[in-house]
Amino acid sequence: MSEYTTEVVWERGDQDFLDKRYSRRHVIRFDGGIEVPGSSSPHVVPVPMSDAAAVDPEEAFVASLSTCHMLWFLGLAAKERFRVDRYVDNAIGVMEKNAEGRIAVTVVTLRPNVTFSGDRIPTREQLDHLHHAAHDACYIANSVKTDVRCEPVY
Repeated sequence: MSEYTTEVVWERGDQDFLDKRYSRRHVIRFDGGIEVPGSSSPHVVPVPMSDAAAVDPEEAFVASLSTCHMLWFLGLAAKERFRVDRYVDNAIGVMEKNAEGRIAVTVVTLRPNVTFSGDRIPTREQLDHLHHAAHDACYIANSVKTDVRCEPVY
């Protein structure tokens, strides 16, 4: 068993709070020491109560799925002796009502674009296999109900 910890800190300061016009900006501290500014999404809570420059939970969710897939993909590609030079994923999450009528991130589409070099360049079939294996192995994708799709850019 492994445990992963974060600390989320929000403070009211001199805001009224009871008027419901308080800032949703907060700090997310990770166990490695880095601090990331967080906020509600401006799609959910309007600016100025949200901070569009901060990371919102929906973005963090999409990023965690994208990052997990990438890390598995890189490990599998290295195992197969394919040299990856660059990996860029323009992932998109869609929030809408789910089958139960609740608002949820229902679909996350990963769009990885991978550049290789060296003597061994994977075929499209090998790339598809690597992406499929990375998706199957991704701990985060295995932990959610969201439909996680991978549409590699070739």
